[in-house]
Amino acid sequence: MKRYALLILLECLLAPAAQAQSYPSRPVTVFVTAAAGGVTDVVARAVGQKLSEMWGQPVIIENKGGAAHILGAQAVARAAPDGYTLLVAEAGTFVLNPSFYSPEKLGYDVETGLAPITGLVRINQSLVASNDLPVSNVRDLIALARQKPDTITYGTASVGSAPHMNMLKFATMADVKLQAIHYRGAALALNDVMAGHINVMSISTSLVAQPYRDHRLKILGIGSLRRAAQLPEVPTVAESGVPGYEAATWFGLATTGGTPPEIVAKINADVQKAMNDPAFRAKFMEPQMFEPMAASPEQFAQYIRSETQNWAKIVREQHITLE
Repeated sequence: MKRYALLILLECLLAPAAQAQSYPSRPVTVFVTAAAGGVTDVVARAVGQKLSEMWGQPVIIENKGGAAHILGAQAVARAAPDGYTLLVAEAGTFVLNPSFYSPEKLGYDVETGLAPITGLVRINQSLVASNDLPVSNVRDLIALARQKPDTITYGTASVGSAPHMNMLKFATMADVKLQAIHYRGAALALNDVMAGHINVMSISTSLVAQPYRDHRLKILGIGSLRRAAQLPEVPTVAESGVPGYEAATWFGLATTGGTPPEIVAKINADVQKAMNDPAFRAKFMEPQMFEPMAASPEQFAQYIRSETQNWAKIVREQHITLE
């Protein structure tokens, strides 16, 4: 009897390891919380293709955008906790939605419904200005904003979007008051910056590098703690008057809460291997100025918690609400 009980115990202990060793034995579905063709989709498809090659199994990308990225996250949170349903989402899904919506509205609890696997890539943002705005650097912008509070306009890609939140972060840290102009997409806002209809915005550095070189706008500062290798002459915002300021959009990978840690670790190791492949970096990362964010599940979970706390403070202080 004791021997039988011992065998049962050993089976229970060894089952998760055996399950992880054979994972994946069938197709894996990756839900993307944005429409096809966007950056989130591009990241998911590039990583998914690499994993499919490594696993010898199809990695199916399913775009489920809308509702502030909630629908795609719901699909993953409600799936079987076996690692066969993954989520690729932009930072807001992980760190902003918990501040904007209750668990009842989200349809899941971010802490327990999703299991973080790893960060994927970070896209540093730039603080850009219209050529018509009489400033040449971040210090000039801060001085003008303090001289004329609530008159300098900035574009967003909607309330709660990365361009919106990063400008709110800048205004908070620089202690200035700016006027938000909300658009339905970053491209529309950027066009109006170049046309001189609005003054400034925060947007992906890779998107404004060429307009900057063509003198269609000014880059006042890069939202990273070190200068961009592709634009070494442009200072960071942090070194130009707002110490510690960072502005980036990042993308992460998660699966259903309750998925065995062994499977999470297996996916994490394979993603890290893919992201560290020199050919993958040269083909996918470098041309788009992406920075790798691969980390352990524990490190990524801690990063999400820290970012959630930081953004929750800004959301409270700025009294941001979403309908």
